[in-house]
Amino acid sequence: MTTPDFTLERNAYGQLVLTSPTGDRHVGIVPVRAFPIAAPDEGIALVNAEGHEVGWIDSVASLPPALSQLVDEELASREFVPEIEQIVEVSSFACPSTWQVVTSRGQAAVVLKGEEDIRRLSQTRLMIADTHGIQFLIRDIGKLDRHSRKLLDRFL
Repeated sequence: MTTPDFTLERNAYGQLVLTSPTGDRHVGIVPVRAFPIAAPDEGIALVNAEGHEVGWIDSVASLPPALSQLVDEELASREFVPEIEQIVEVSSFACPSTWQVVTSRGQAAVVLKGEEDIRRLSQTRLMIADTHGIQFLIRDIGKLDRHSRKLLDRFL
């Protein structure tokens, strides 16, 4: 466990407040992951309301539990990337197409404008953007069931 050279607390308005070793206070701190997909718990910048980095966390796991909880809560409220676990059906193999999917957050309908909205992040990971701007993650194509992979292959 490492103790950072700053303190982080939540104020009465629910905002994160960072106090530097020199006593400078920054209100409205936003944690930003440097590598959200590849290493989500490593390399987190603490950015102030003006967009300037005022703190850095090498690893969330190395923080004291109270500080780790604050950072995790803020990241969870800020990020919403449901994971697609199953593709139930697609309306058409031509775009635009509506996909009925089961995600880590429940069932959803994803409207795909074009095949370019499917981005390959790695050999096994995909990010799919729907028309409403919501990003959906397929963490591992190989873990999808056979029917889902067959539907997905038509778009890749």
